[in-house]
Amino acid sequence: MVFGQATRALVRRFSTTAARRSQEWQQEGVPGSNLPFNINNKYRLTLYFVLFFSSGLSAPFLIMRRHLLLQSSHD
Repeated sequence: MVFGQATRALVRRFSTTAARRSQEWQQEGVPGSNLPFNINNKYRLTLYFVLFFSSGLSAPFLIMRRHLLLQSSHD
């Protein structure tokens, strides 16, 4: 019982300080103010999205190619 109360108090203390700290850099009512990239330049944002999704989609194919090349070099 005492452990549960101490855990709840610790979680509450952490969550309130985390919420308080997040307000230092976040501007209320400004869309995109809490994102790690700028959304005002649409061309740069498009480039970021293309690079992000193409890297994730191409990784399995590049890994498979590497494994096939390694396998063929051992034969």
